[in-house]
Amino acid sequence: MGAEGEKERISAEITRSGTVSPSEPILPVVNPAVANSEKKPEPSGSNIHPAVYVTVWITLSSSIIIFNKWILDDAKFHFPITLTCWHLTFATVMTQILSRTTTLLDGRKTVKMTGKIYLRAIVPIGAFFSLSLICGNMTYLYLGVAFIQMLKATTPVAVLIAGWALGTEKASLNTLFKVSFIVLGVVIASFGEIDFVLIGFLFQLGGIVFEALRLVMVQKLLSSAEYKMDPLVSLYYFAPLCAIMNFCVAAVFEFPRITMDQVYHVGMLALLINACVAFALNVSVVFLIGRTSSLVLTLCGVLKDILLVLVSVIFRGEPFTPLQCFGYSIALAGLIYFKLGADTIKAKFSDAGRSWADYGARHPALRKVIVFVGMLLVVLIVLVGLAPKAGYDSSYLSSVVGQSDKAN
Repeated sequence: MGAEGEKERISAEITRSGTVSPSEPILPVVNPAVANSEKKPEPSGSNIHPAVYVTVWITLSSSIIIFNKWILDDAKFHFPITLTCWHLTFATVMTQILSRTTTLLDGRKTVKMTGKIYLRAIVPIGAFFSLSLICGNMTYLYLGVAFIQMLKATTPVAVLIAGWALGTEKASLNTLFKVSFIVLGVVIASFGEIDFVLIGFLFQLGGIVFEALRLVMVQKLLSSAEYKMDPLVSLYYFAPLCAIMNFCVAAVFEFPRITMDQVYHVGMLALLINACVAFALNVSVVFLIGRTSSLVLTLCGVLKDILLVLVSVIFRGEPFTPLQCFGYSIALAGLIYFKLGADTIKAKFSDAGRSWADYGARHPALRKVIVFVGMLLVVLIVLVGLAPKAGYDSSYLSSVVGQSDKAN
């Protein structure tokens, strides 16, 4: 017994005196090389801050809207179906290339796509997708970008109603109360629109309805795990079909009226860059979803809409009345309330308040500068919004002066 106790004591001392390397497992493994090989590799681009993906997505999303407005309205290329067909054709070619040269579309290998599923699911969804794109681009011929973004705030409402109609969502008075603020705000903003064109309003309304139906049908399709698709894989399946649909419609209504002079007026390079930006937007969505949360996506969408309205008003000179500002503010507040909920909003405001107070304690001078610049921006936005009303009408003033001269 004494010898065994001595052996145990010596063994314990050896264990205590030995050093354990932090890079080696404490518990024994059969093959350390195998254990190390099972460690998940870091995803590519994981060292990039999520703010970069957010900035890229907002920039591309805003750029394609302004770009399309410039081509269809400013450059007088009044062929929105043809432009949509060009975007989808370019997307078809690029997704085929990416599927053969990169891993971005490897998700398609897990989708059990058959001819029956393609006809019953992909074709109807593709039809609504084409209609929403056509109506959305037609709207740029009649309405300004700022007003279009205000109308798009009603998309969640349309999706909710479509879900109720198709049975994917249960009707709820509480939810209806939440979305009523969005509708109220958009109605007020519509009454404040100076350049209101009914046909443009109806096109945008149709685009929203078709997009809502498409989203609900996609939700029903993706409810099964075997059909889970990211936006880029969805584009891989939908783009060829939608390109053919748009081509058939454009061949009847637009191709006979298009001349090469009109194409050259826009510029072949401009059309190529326009298609590249549209496709890059779809790629950026994949990375944004993979690096952020649904909360960030919601807030990014709201921020993008606000920036588009400001850019359209300040740089494009589109009218923006105080009534529109009031209505759009109600719609945005209602959108955030509907997407996030009261509890989440309260928690985020509380966290933001603590962070702002902490930042002010560490950088008091910089905090004052930020507040001052923010106040200047608010004053600038208010002045720009009031400018069309507060400024004098030069044509009216000239007519009054002319009448007084004749009277004398």
